Amino acid sequence: MTDRAASHVDRVSELFGGMKRKRRVIESPEGVALSVGIATRGERLYAFLIDIALMTVIIFCLYALVIPLFFSRADIQIGMTLILFLVFIVRNLYFTHFELAWQGRTPGKRICGLRVINRYGGELSPSAVIARNLTREVEFFLPLSLFASLGDAGTAAGLAALGWVLAIAALPLFNRDNLRAGDLIGGTMVIWMPRRALSGDLSLPAPDAAREAVYSFTREQLSVYGAFELQVLEELLRSPPNRDSDRVLSGVCAKIRIKIGWADEVPPGEVRRFLSDFYASERDDLERGQLFGRHRPDKTGTTPSRETAE
Repeated sequence: MTDRAASHVDRVSELFGGMKRKRRVIESPEGVALSVGIATRGERLYAFLIDIALMTVIIFCLYALVIPLFFSRADIQIGMTLILFLVFIVRNLYFTHFELAWQGRTPGKRICGLRVINRYGGELSPSAVIARNLTREVEFFLPLSLFASLGDAGTAAGLAALGWVLAIAALPLFNRDNLRAGDLIGGTMVIWMPRRALSGDLSLPAPDAAREAVYSFTREQLSVYGAFELQVLEELLRSPPNRDSDRVLSGVCAKIRIKIGWADEVPPGEVRRFLSDFYASERDDLERGQLFGRHRPDKTGTTPSRETAE
């Protein structure tokens, strides 16, 4: 993507997002350069607090379920041991489970419109998710638990643990992408991903606008992508025809053909028509699915994908 195209994406994002934010350009595995908005520190903190609140509710429910069982047997010590074990499991698996299952999102991140991605542009791998969340245990939960358990007898050690938490929590203040220690170790970053509805029908330059679709696609081919990828494709198709935009569209066309299993060659002069027909078919499929309660925000089928466009 050229600097001019990236600037266009920036302007669109600022228009919909209502604020100017720091942006970085990353390259997707398909070779498409994309400008992404960096999540602010406040957004990340708000998402984290939402997740902590949800975790607290889950832990409280576990208390409510388990404690009565052991009170009835007058063996509260076993009950408390089990509760502590379950709390440990919940706080370690909560973030990892959701970021793996929801492609880089937890409930808090989803509410705030944030997503974890590979900051080098590749797939968000399970190892990266596990690494960034195991680090969270060392960053936050372990020192905080130590501080809470020391009491008055260990004031110096407690203050040291609290100081450690504050120092680690301040790390995003000292790098331009607001990365915490887990992001640095896992090779990840958190981006802002606004929810946008599909805009009006894409108007094609004459005489293409008057032509019927030349290319048709199967339901399986259309199911590969979702609304986010369609929005990116729409922005690319709206760019005026020139040498740079044609080169970008040719690369995108090649990636889409591989992804959906399109065996036939697309002549250079038909690239924009092929992508326009794919856009129209994909849009119809998505809107038809929404009528029946099926929402496909991206190619994962569950949540908006990492910042890729093919």
